[in-house]
Amino acid sequence: MIQQPGRIVVVGSLNADLTIYTERLPNPGETLHGEGFAVNPGGKSANQAVAAGRLGADVALIGAVGQDANGDMLLASAAGAGVDVSRVRRAADVATGVAVITVDAAGENSIVISAGANGTVAPVDVTAAKDVFDSAAVVCLCLEVGLDAVEAAAKAGRDAGATVLLNLSPYAPVPQSLADASDVLLVNAHEASQFLDGADIPGPVADAVAWERVRLKFAEHGLERAVVTLGAHGSVVLDSQADDGRRIIRIAPTKVDAVDTTGAGDAFTGSLAARLAAGETLAEAAAFASVAAALAATKKGTQAAYPRLEEVERMRSAS
Repeated sequence: MIQQPGRIVVVGSLNADLTIYTERLPNPGETLHGEGFAVNPGGKSANQAVAAGRLGADVALIGAVGQDANGDMLLASAAGAGVDVSRVRRAADVATGVAVITVDAAGENSIVISAGANGTVAPVDVTAAKDVFDSAAVVCLCLEVGLDAVEAAAKAGRDAGATVLLNLSPYAPVPQSLADASDVLLVNAHEASQFLDGADIPGPVADAVAWERVRLKFAEHGLERAVVTLGAHGSVVLDSQADDGRRIIRIAPTKVDAVDTTGAGDAFTGSLAARLAAGETLAEAAAFASVAAALAATKKGTQAAYPRLEEVERMRSAS
């Protein structure tokens, strides 16, 4: 691990999370009574930036919010985690993005997003932050803003010599040029299958031979390093750049009593970026991120639930 971790640049979305808790998720056309309601800071990119910031990483966030109370809340939350929010633009004529979230008693969720100001994020926002990219070690991206902005950020990161981490969520087809500009792809099993043209993704007990086929398929699509998350079953690191015998690494799940899984995937992404920026290998970073994401699921909400470095290290030491 290097002594002075590099900067992480996160480009993308900031949302106000409107969350209601229910015993179970409603069926189509059904109305249920809720058991609580909260408005919290969220958005995949803001969550990822806060997750890394709470771990002590040097993080800059690029995106857009409206000139409203939700925008104020989001900026305050990110800044409170040590994130540089000076490149988050205040859009004049559009509201801050919103996510409407339902969480059931098992901690599972369903989410509907209205883009709001996130829909205005454009390549010009990337160009305006060129100096931030020049000092980046990791550029962290997702698909909650337009693909043109995502691709511009990936190219800026690649030109700066940073590791470009693409979280392919919410899933959308991406151009080959974006795949070529990305160094690490982070997907769940369903997203992996979609990206690989409907390929079967092995189950949690599959052997290395089955995962070897998946690794080769990612490489054929221009991605030599990928992490496939498997929910409660951990994750698998597929690294074609690693030495023989280290190209497929199973990351065991961290067992916790989940309260709210909302944003746990973003905690994984932000933590992965933080450890990559600190000089760890992809497998080392994924093992750390697994613990951080599990801890995030033990509390309600998103950003406020993300663990500090000492909490993650304490759980890792205890396991």
